[in-house]
Amino acid sequence: MVTSSSLRSRTIVGVVWNFVEQLLRRGVSTLTTLILAWFLVPEDYGLVAMISVFLAFSSVIVDAGLKQALIRKLEVTQLEYSTAFYANVSLGIVLYSVLYFIAPLIADFYNQPVLIDLVRVSGITVFINSLSMVQETILHRDLNFKVQLRVSLPAAIISGFVAILLAYEGYGVWALVVQVLLSSVLVCIFYWLLNIWRPTFEYSWFCFNELLKFGGYILVAQMINIPYRNMYVIVLAKFFSPSVAGGYFFAEKIKTLLLSQLVDSINNVTYPALAQIQDDNKKLKEGYRRVISVTTFLFFPCVSFLAALAEPLFLIFLPAEWYDSIQYLQLMCVAALLYPLHSFNLNILKIKGRPDLVLYLGLFKKTIAIIIFVIALRYGVVGILVGQIINSVVSYFPNMYFSNKLINYSFKEQMQDALPSLFLSLFLGLAIYAATLMLHWRLEIELVVFSLLGLTFYLFGSYVLKIKGYSLAIQIVGNKLTQSDGRL
Repeated sequence: MVTSSSLRSRTIVGVVWNFVEQLLRRGVSTLTTLILAWFLVPEDYGLVAMISVFLAFSSVIVDAGLKQALIRKLEVTQLEYSTAFYANVSLGIVLYSVLYFIAPLIADFYNQPVLIDLVRVSGITVFINSLSMVQETILHRDLNFKVQLRVSLPAAIISGFVAILLAYEGYGVWALVVQVLLSSVLVCIFYWLLNIWRPTFEYSWFCFNELLKFGGYILVAQMINIPYRNMYVIVLAKFFSPSVAGGYFFAEKIKTLLLSQLVDSINNVTYPALAQIQDDNKKLKEGYRRVISVTTFLFFPCVSFLAALAEPLFLIFLPAEWYDSIQYLQLMCVAALLYPLHSFNLNILKIKGRPDLVLYLGLFKKTIAIIIFVIALRYGVVGILVGQIINSVVSYFPNMYFSNKLINYSFKEQMQDALPSLFLSLFLGLAIYAATLMLHWRLEIELVVFSLLGLTFYLFGSYVLKIKGYSLAIQIVGNKLTQSDGRL
């Protein structure tokens, strides 16, 4: 039996290690991306963007929602792990075969013959990733992100170094493809060398069906979400140009590397941890209130300051052909502000065993998003990004509605937990952006001075205003959270 105090302690340790893992791995990925940008052009990233939706779609089917189903279960047997493993590998083989044979159709759709070989080579990652899904699931269940760091960091460093070398030698888009493929191969090899788990020669259709009862809804929701999430890149690549699609894809990659790190690291830990108290709505609600307070306190200033300082960042670290992506990144940051609330509200539905709501909500929200997208398309890339901002706000309300129904986490309470940090971050972000427009200092001085001033005023303002997320963050840093009264 897992006690509240031991669970809370494991959660804090897990958050720390997962954040370190995400920070180092994504830090390496960010540095690699910035270096590659000096040797590659937007068209190279545009080609990768064209095939990314097909790879993501295949990966979701291979997972089949089984990973989240296993994480949510209180007890998992060896038979269930082996069943999931053989299902993942079988699906990996089938999906790679499909990708191999439809590669010419993908190339014809975009009128880019080079995509045939790109799809067939990069598609191997779909099968490779299926071989280590169970090991990764076990580490997630155990909140053992320290081991994941030992796996992901060397893989990121080695694959990044090889990609930079290939880009320098003039291999263009193949540098990006090799980076993804090599990273998958290394992660798989490292997981198996660590001997975390081994499959046995057993399989149960009953276990598979039980896992699929939960995971099936997640699978369908993710299958719908992949083309929706990538529809912007698909349309830009089809109706504009590879360079426009590449600029958009590059800005999105930078945003994801720098911003989703924090939310994902906390989400990866809190989902399995809070799933263990899924039947206690009071504790579950209190746990999520704390999670959202701390996450938004840390996330909002990162988003606001990145948008405010995007121009000096690009002008210092990237060549001129990427400058069109500055405005893209700034608008993406605004659209991403509500990402933590979206993510955690949906996780509440999963923890409460309502993947059906995740699916139906997804269908409703995507219908609204497509309508907004069609209207915004006539206004170009900027119009599309403004449409994303509108859609993010509109989509929050149905997510919040069902969280309120399931654990009584109301709109008013969510705003109490998130708005103070949001308003302070936006105020400082706008002040920094205005200062960069009025003052014409050296770019390096602007970046350093405004970053430090923004951080200082944010922490001081949080202290003066007694923002809840600030107090909880201080508790975590001081390791005082372990002395509380049994709540997460």
